[in-house]
Amino acid sequence: MSEAHITLPVLGMAEWNILWIVLGSAIVAILYGGYLCISVLRADPGSAKMQEVAKAIEEGALAYLWKQIRTMVLFVLVIAAGLFLMYRRIYEGDETLKNIPLGVSLSFLMGVAASYGAGFVGMWLAVKGNVRAANAALKSFKAAMEMAFKAGAVSGMFTVGFGLLGATIIFIIFKEHATKVLVGFGFGGSLAALFMRVGGGIFTKAADVGGDLVGKVEVGIPEDDPRNAATIADNVGDNVGDCAGMAADVFESYEVTLVAAIILAAACLLDPAFNARYGVHASGFALTLIFYPLLLRAVGVFSSILGIMAVRVKEGSGMKDPMKPINLGYWVSSIASVLGFVVVTLYYVIDPNTGLPDWRLFWATTMGVLLSIVTLWITNYYTHPDKGPVTETATATKTGPATTILSGIAEGMESTVWAVVMIGITIIASYLIFPGEPALAAYGIALGGLGLLTTTGYILAMDTYGPITDNAHGIFEMSGIEQEEEASRTLAWMDAIGNTTKALTKGLAIATAVLAAIALFRSFIDEAKLVEIGIQVNQPKVFVGLLFGAAVPFLFSAFAIKAVGRAAFGVVEEVRRQFREHPGIMQGEEKPDYARCVSIVTSMAQKELLGPAILAIFSPIVIAFSLGVASLGGFLVGAIVTGQLLAVYMSNTGANWDNAKKKIEDGFLGGKGTECHKASVIGDTVGDPFKDTAGPALNPMIKVMNLVGILVAPFAINGISFQVRAVIVIICLIALAVAVLYSRRGALSSQLDQQ
Repeated sequence: MSEAHITLPVLGMAEWNILWIVLGSAIVAILYGGYLCISVLRADPGSAKMQEVAKAIEEGALAYLWKQIRTMVLFVLVIAAGLFLMYRRIYEGDETLKNIPLGVSLSFLMGVAASYGAGFVGMWLAVKGNVRAANAALKSFKAAMEMAFKAGAVSGMFTVGFGLLGATIIFIIFKEHATKVLVGFGFGGSLAALFMRVGGGIFTKAADVGGDLVGKVEVGIPEDDPRNAATIADNVGDNVGDCAGMAADVFESYEVTLVAAIILAAACLLDPAFNARYGVHASGFALTLIFYPLLLRAVGVFSSILGIMAVRVKEGSGMKDPMKPINLGYWVSSIASVLGFVVVTLYYVIDPNTGLPDWRLFWATTMGVLLSIVTLWITNYYTHPDKGPVTETATATKTGPATTILSGIAEGMESTVWAVVMIGITIIASYLIFPGEPALAAYGIALGGLGLLTTTGYILAMDTYGPITDNAHGIFEMSGIEQEEEASRTLAWMDAIGNTTKALTKGLAIATAVLAAIALFRSFIDEAKLVEIGIQVNQPKVFVGLLFGAAVPFLFSAFAIKAVGRAAFGVVEEVRRQFREHPGIMQGEEKPDYARCVSIVTSMAQKELLGPAILAIFSPIVIAFSLGVASLGGFLVGAIVTGQLLAVYMSNTGANWDNAKKKIEDGFLGGKGTECHKASVIGDTVGDPFKDTAGPALNPMIKVMNLVGILVAPFAINGISFQVRAVIVIICLIALAVAVLYSRRGALSSQLDQQ
């Protein structure tokens, strides 16, 4: 029997009480997010000129997001229909489970809607909070810092609220059969995050790269100079990529780790060792393991709120490192989470054999918190403007762009090693905590992912703080308030630290993606009935699957980076055209056509969405039905390993280059306008699609592929005829060929040939 056919014991009073507690915590998260919304919106938005710039950013961001939703609706509906038809075959003839196929399909749509909803709310308040943070900088560092973080916290609290609300509603509706349906919810969230990450990443980095290359390098004007036609598109991109995209990304990580833990807890009922150890109490203890992650998520709501409330700057203090109050808030949130774990474990997780609390679950979860702290430290070290690696890259600009790029690449590669080591230690620790119990050890890995993202509300506040301060700095410069030098320096410094907080959040998201993927991989092994024979890489077909899986993240990244390059090319040409045909722009006598650049990157981002999505969905299917489920297992392993390495490398390398540029702009090695500055801009533009497009999009890609593997495994081993398999493989190969060809169309060389 596979996990798809597990029926849980009847939920008792204790389980229903937990569901109501978790539902209440979800409502608390949404209400607190609403309270923060009101608090931000009541603040003064500043002068008419500042509001005019902010309004243009808001309109561009919302228009892009609505267009993306319209673009993907049909694709999402087709997948929902496919899930319904697939699962109807699994449960065909079983009257008691006749509603499960519809439940999987609807939960998939719920996951998509919740992921888009989390991204939309976070972005909506970010475009309201940016101008208010800019205006607050005219008063003090304290006011600007707290306003930006408060606005960012809205994204975190709504993400947590939507995630818990969706999972709880599924349990309330499907009760003992909820574990059969939850995989659809996780798949929907991951797929939506993939769309938003890829589309938003292409948009934001095409505008950023194009604007920087013409504005900073060719013309020598500041980043957010209103004479640059790409400035509005650049600021819009910060919101659609780093607010909406990251919120959706963290939402799916938050949800998939929860789903993985619940599914693996249910899978313990299939493990002979688990049943032998707990005997008649096995089903009851498995139910405890299933509801334990829900309680941990409820703890995370309140620990995140405490962390957000702890981010305060002393009255009357001058400009200081914004990372200090942010780090303080994270420590408060983390310590509160661990104390919450103690309480939940002490009073809820009672070993039926001893009658004592099973502290192993506490230690497995706390390992995730420790991993998050170390991950933050590693990422901060390699990306903070004042640390050695960024200083090294900034110093390398003295000898030109080549050495700048080499230095950043080396620092990024080195950071990848320590990230892998820490994830490996966490996985080994889980097996040491649960020796001789592979089912519980896999569950422990999922608990590590839960622990790492317990403070999701706070983590997303850290991330969204970054694009809000970036926008605030841009609004300030575009509004022409040059005489307010102190406020400008405050926002520039907050913007630089925002790059670090974004890198920190990406580091956590990547680590969680790997833990969630490993936990889901255990579920795949159960579904594919590979527990006894394992995945033998000495078998040629399995090894080929491993090779193909390892290659997919590279092809995926190539799709994304090529798209940014082509779109940036269009932006560069457009900005050059406007400077050339309208010389009054440089003299401040004419206003640039901002809308044209927004239109270029919006159109390109929409066109490039389908290729990466097709690759993530169809590549596991073609391996499953052509080479078999064992080869699919090797495929997934290869994708997890290289996906993690590439994601960390690109994220940290890009942030390192970005902050090296910011360090020089703050006066290091002569400041703006120097040859060092120009070299740093080249490094930054190379790193932009690394850190904000391809790198972060690998997180949802890894989980989409693992979830597709779980969904198709029962069919791939179900005795399907050769003819049917051949048809499936041919259809998938055609789709993949279309994705590759679509990615190669519109090559820059062909554009030049046509001119």
